[in-house]
Amino acid sequence: MTSEKPKIERRGLLLVLSSPSGAGKTSLSRALLDADPHIALSVSVTTRKPRPGEVDGRDYIFVDEKTFKSMAESDQLLEWATVFGNSYGTPRAPIEQAVAEGRDVLFDIDWQGTQQLSERTAGELVRVFVLPPSADALEQRLRTRAQDPAEVVAKRMAEASSEISHWAEYDYVIVNADLTESSAALRAILAAERLRRERMTGLSSFVRGLQAALT
Repeated sequence: MTSEKPKIERRGLLLVLSSPSGAGKTSLSRALLDADPHIALSVSVTTRKPRPGEVDGRDYIFVDEKTFKSMAESDQLLEWATVFGNSYGTPRAPIEQAVAEGRDVLFDIDWQGTQQLSERTAGELVRVFVLPPSADALEQRLRTRAQDPAEVVAKRMAEASSEISHWAEYDYVIVNADLTESSAALRAILAAERLRRERMTGLSSFVRGLQAALT
């Protein structure tokens, strides 16, 4: 007869995915969210205009420059950065509440935002960098998206080398040649990080109870 699995309290973790645009971090994020109901996507604040199909409050919180500046100056953002002329940031309050309640949060942000999160939430942060299998594959993916004009694609390709130079600042690196394999690797990382002893705040009391029952 099997016994019910004990629930051991733990702090939530912050899982960051970064990559040059077009390497596949958004596809990996969506696959993880579909496969794992115990992690939620952090909704960033941005001054960027919505793309077709994007919904305010679900994909991003769309604000004007004045509102964004006010949030940054009043310390309402855990991190923020300007990318390709648009500002992006992470609201502080919902993230801190999620971690305290043992809920995991997924971030689709760049290296600048990751550095800021590292300074403020080092104990909760798990950093994963996603690389394309080749430069040709990256360019093809950018062109296939068909959401940006040719000049934007060229600019993103030019920026890719600089972005990739930050790969060594991350805990894990996934070369995204195959989405299925990369998704499996990402799920394995998350499973292992959830079991880190220092995150399991209820482990000591569980072990003490187990020892007491054995003596």
